[in-house]
Amino acid sequence: MRFLADHCVSNSIIQSLRDAGHEVHRVGKHLPVESEDFSVIDKAQELSAILLTLNGDFADIIAFPPFKFKGIVALQMRNRPQLTDTLMKRFLSYLELHPSPDHYRGKLIWVEPGRIRVRQ
Repeated sequence: MRFLADHCVSNSIIQSLRDAGHEVHRVGKHLPVESEDFSVIDKAQELSAILLTLNGDFADIIAFPPFKFKGIVALQMRNRPQLTDTLMKRFLSYLELHPSPDHYRGKLIWVEPGRIRVRQ
């Protein structure tokens, strides 16, 4: 699976995904850190990548309607880095159950400590 990690995604999250065999690009390698959200999502589309973010702005389905994108994964940490391990275990399990990029196309995936929600 190919991801574009937003600037707010930690190194440990990126490394967890890479350790699981996923390709993860960093926004900072492609765009300035202060780039607008629309530039970030456009870059994800250009790279044929699923956007991985902690930024709640991308979870706004009015501004970023999921059907237009290859997928958005929003990790819901709410400034609690101690949740990283729990969220990543849940997300990595989800990725194993749904290994095809087609599953993520047109969807917003909310990864929370106790559940995963999918919006289309």
